[in-house]
Amino acid sequence: MRVRRTISARSQLPTALTIGNFDGVHRGHQAMLARLKEQARALGMRACVLTFEPHPLELFAPRTAPTRLTSLREKLELLAAHGVECVQVSRFNRAYASVSPRDFIEQVLLAGLGMRWLLIGDDFRFGARRAGNFALLQQASAQHGFGLEAMSTVAQEGVRVSSSAVRAALAAGRLAEAEALLGRPYSISGRIVQGDRLGRQIGYPTANVQLRHNRPPLYGIFAVRTLDGAGQVRYGAASLGLRPTVDDSGRAKLEVHLFDFSGDLYGQHLRVDFLHKIRDEEKFAGLESLKARIAEDCDIAKAFLAANARA
Repeated sequence: MRVRRTISARSQLPTALTIGNFDGVHRGHQAMLARLKEQARALGMRACVLTFEPHPLELFAPRTAPTRLTSLREKLELLAAHGVECVQVSRFNRAYASVSPRDFIEQVLLAGLGMRWLLIGDDFRFGARRAGNFALLQQASAQHGFGLEAMSTVAQEGVRVSSSAVRAALAAGRLAEAEALLGRPYSISGRIVQGDRLGRQIGYPTANVQLRHNRPPLYGIFAVRTLDGAGQVRYGAASLGLRPTVDDSGRAKLEVHLFDFSGDLYGQHLRVDFLHKIRDEEKFAGLESLKARIAEDCDIAKAFLAANARA
């Protein structure tokens, strides 16, 4: 998959295009990508996605912007896995946000990206003051001759599939619901970095996963599955949060204790799939009580994994 960060003055290759933040690449996004690929093949064009970095709300309302489900790297990996051929990552700043809807269509979509067919969600708005809508795109389609299609909302067991619904499920610890909306377990990926080795000192060594998320969408203790760069699958228990017993930095950390493993993973890239929430974080009186609770957490994680044929 080709990733571009600049838009040329005039693209020479025609594209079938969809636009969005695609945070989480959930089942609704996947349905759009399937339709995009289908039409791109029919038209003999590339299947392309236009997405934005950062999320527009992180620019206009940083204090209330939603937590990200995926880092940019994770999002690109998921888009590639779903057959997207090229992704345009556009830097979203105030100048970009001030582009008029018509200029966005003519200069960015048609000239810069070579768009000849466009698929959008039913609530898509664009351009300065979000004034652009489907009616304006219909006018432009008739004027410029590009194909246009709007896709209706996707529902999963009566629930509208959206990034907001996934965030709500994760925040409440309803991981099975989040998995149903995503079509896969929720995961966080990152490089294994040096920690403070506290886990090793108390008999539960951990792999410390570097977080690219400013605010993770879930906190607590979990049963997890991991996948490393070599394709090796392992299982364990993970802590994602602020570590209130031993740390007052206020920074979230992801630590994974892998069952029956004693190797060195430093520098490797690890994907952590969150399968079951065991409990919320707690502040313990000392390391001995923390160690005892970690032992209980590991037993609960192993029981869950065995019961669900994941051990």
